[in-house]
Amino acid sequence: MFNNGFHVKVNVVAMKGLNDMEINYFIEWTKDTPVHVRFIEFMPFSGNKWTSNKVFTWQQILQVVQSKYPITALNNDVHDTAKKYSVPGHAGTFAVISTMTSPFCSGCNRMRLTADGKMKNCLFSKEETDLLTAFRSGENILPLIRQSIGSKAKELGGQFTADFEHVHAEDIHNRSMITIGG
Repeated sequence: MFNNGFHVKVNVVAMKGLNDMEINYFIEWTKDTPVHVRFIEFMPFSGNKWTSNKVFTWQQILQVVQSKYPITALNNDVHDTAKKYSVPGHAGTFAVISTMTSPFCSGCNRMRLTADGKMKNCLFSKEETDLLTAFRSGENILPLIRQSIGSKAKELGGQFTADFEHVHAEDIHNRSMITIGG
């Protein structure tokens, strides 16, 4: 796969007390493998047994990596959701996605289309726009897309703020990540 020109990204949700001790194993993998490993802060979704004390922050991730490796920050675009880094001499790279402790909502230009034809204008939003039904009936879906973009909440789907310590599982009204497509 790596030798056939594929650009491979591997997402790793870093969770305190569960897999935080494995972070440098993934960094070691990038030494000879041209893979891009993205460490993601644990995020609240329906069905994932959310609790804020499982969040392993992007700063903690970097501390773990820097305890063993020198790192170099790479250039990031204003719309990037990840902060990218490299380890000198490694074939691959890594990144951290700091959704909970340093949200990037103001620069986010992402939209998601679910497998069942719903468009989400924010990963955290419970609101969805049904494009599939309109598409199947021959409607022009462009106005629906524009409306969805225009109604995008300022931060974290409008469900909560970056004060994630006060987010409780019963307050989460969203699909599970597996049904969103990620």
